[in-house]
Amino acid sequence: MSDLIAAEDVLLFVNAAVTATGQREFRSSAEEQRLSLGFVHEYVRVNYRPLYAATLALDVNDHNAALIVEQLLRSPGEAGPVEGRLIAARLAKLPPQRVYRLFGVLRAAGVNNRRTRAIVRDWLAGRDLAHDAVKYRSGLKAAARHAHLPLPRSAESGAELGDFLFAPGRRARYAHPTLEAFRRARHEQGALYELPFTVAEGFAARHGVPREVFLERMAPRMTRLERLRTRAAGPGTDLSVMPLTRLALYVLSLPFGERARRRAELTGALRTAARRVAGPHAGRWGRVAAVLDDSWSASGSGVKRRRPLAVALGCHFLLEALAAPGAYTAHWTSGGRDPLLVRPWGPTPLGTRILDALEDAPERLVIVSDGWDNAPPGLAGEVLRVWRSRLDPERRTGVVHVNPVYDAGVFDVHRLAPGVPTAGIRDAEDLPALVEIARFAEGREGLPALRAYLDRRVELFLGTASEEARA
Repeated sequence: MSDLIAAEDVLLFVNAAVTATGQREFRSSAEEQRLSLGFVHEYVRVNYRPLYAATLALDVNDHNAALIVEQLLRSPGEAGPVEGRLIAARLAKLPPQRVYRLFGVLRAAGVNNRRTRAIVRDWLAGRDLAHDAVKYRSGLKAAARHAHLPLPRSAESGAELGDFLFAPGRRARYAHPTLEAFRRARHEQGALYELPFTVAEGFAARHGVPREVFLERMAPRMTRLERLRTRAAGPGTDLSVMPLTRLALYVLSLPFGERARRRAELTGALRTAARRVAGPHAGRWGRVAAVLDDSWSASGSGVKRRRPLAVALGCHFLLEALAAPGAYTAHWTSGGRDPLLVRPWGPTPLGTRILDALEDAPERLVIVSDGWDNAPPGLAGEVLRVWRSRLDPERRTGVVHVNPVYDAGVFDVHRLAPGVPTAGIRDAEDLPALVEIARFAEGREGLPALRAYLDRRVELFLGTASEEARA
């Protein structure tokens, strides 16, 4: 019993670490989210520290990955043997602005032990510091000061980097092209097009460069994500290389008329991205039915606009790729049949849609919803209970519920029924791995099986990180 309780505690934390970001959700405020998430982190770190550290190898979101690293570095006396490698590998995958923000939090908290300094030093050694000095100037300065690190001298920049950060008026010009472009951009419009996009944006506004002119000239230096964010990705742009959930968010941000006009392009891009995620599993899931939530609560919140709906849309195309050819059916809660034109509206009749999905006796039923069944309330849980206990006790149909919204009040994602495994989901790309880990939520496998699963994920994660470092 104690093993099952421990497994449930760890799975509860995994659900929180995958979904929660400390931001406002449809039914809870940002403060409620932060307080709930902070308690879960503290509880699992104190009681299950090795497993807490091992979750860095899972598909937890960047916000929680940074929180895990922070919590581990705050208590170095309890560190396990592989914590340092897990932290270094995870920091290498985090966006640099989030890592610099983490270093700032550690500095404010006075965390400056030897392990922390070594981790900061090693992470900075793998960065293009001239680029970071321009783009993340304050973060780099704070990290170097806090960890007492001498900035490395290179053949190209020499001692210029230290002068650029700490004595910018000392040099009339710089030999390093990035540092020199930043200096020149204060006075020359042409120099700003040699800088990273987000840095050049500020200089363009200072020089009064028209937005359209700036985006056109800056386009060759912009990443695909930056082109999407600035709406510079019109027809003809290769959208299929975008991550599936980001692409779904982009599609949902377009007006209905533009979605209809670009139907072939957008649908093709979503299917290509989904097939890339499915990889070797494509076509191997047999008959699949999905219940997808496009009710009003899928609109998310002001800071996470349409995020739950984007996850459902991404899962739709991914499940289509995973199912056997012609063996996939989708049931949107609104009753709509055109995934490209979905919008968040109406109640959440999950129970009715689950009944529709089970009529075809699929091999897998995947429910993508925040779990707030309200038309009528509780029907979904009762349908699933009767189906599992009376109609399908042999479990011919595998049922899993993935939930993109963290419920701060219960320290977990909202569940539909006790006997249905539920996993938190942040990105549609994580669906195959989450379906695998959801089996532990059924209560039939205890802590040893979960430990073995986490050990395999840690080995794979560290092995992949080592290969990337060598490359």
